[in-house]
Amino acid sequence: MSQTGTVRLHRVLRAPAERVFRAFSSPDALAKWLPPFGFTGIVHSMDFTVGGTWRMSFRNMTSGNAHAFGGTYVTIVPNESLSYTSRFDDPNLPGEMTTTITLRAISLGGHPFGTEITAVQEGIPAVIPTEACYLGWQESLVQLAQLVEPTIPG
Repeated sequence: MSQTGTVRLHRVLRAPAERVFRAFSSPDALAKWLPPFGFTGIVHSMDFTVGGTWRMSFRNMTSGNAHAFGGTYVTIVPNESLSYTSRFDDPNLPGEMTTTITLRAISLGGHPFGTEITAVQEGIPAVIPTEACYLGWQESLVQLAQLVEPTIPG
């Protein structure tokens, strides 16, 4: 069996946990922030319940090529955590990955400050350089911050 990779990321966002969680549970939000720089995203289906499935694709803006993937939601604790599996449609990218997201509301001087997010993705196919996956996640988290940090009335 080929060895698989794992990436771990940590970030603090200036947004409430409820808003950050909504970015994971909304198909429109997920399509906006999850694709790394240079990619667009489409969520083809999303049943955001434990045991529910999801499917999406990323399109490379340089080559025009797309790759699709999807999986199953394993755990969902609103505003606190979620985990899900994912598998690429491409048979050259075998195996099942598991991603675990943990959210923790943080305060500063007794006042709400934001949300600490920890992401761990395990089982990354051996043919994908772990560093490339880590870079992609860093870009995704920048876009997540841009989506959830502004407080817009109305």
